Amino acid sequence: MIGTIRAFGAFWYDFIVGDDWVVALGVLLVLAITYAVSRITDAPVWWIVVVTVAILLPLSVFRATRDRR
Repeated sequence: MIGTIRAFGAFWYDFIVGDDWVVALGVLLVLAITYAVSRITDAPVWWIVVVTVAILLPLSVFRATRDRR
């Protein structure tokens, strides 16, 4: 039973975090920030996630290609 639970947790960790924990942490933080800002203001804040992902994605690709050299 413990092995099954451990395998289940390992699957979700690998699925969510994957190869780059920086991107996973960045997305988690930006979702929390977007939620907090949406509670403070009535302005649309969906663009915060889009801008952050547009920054994190090239950063992740750069880091992945840099490590292979």
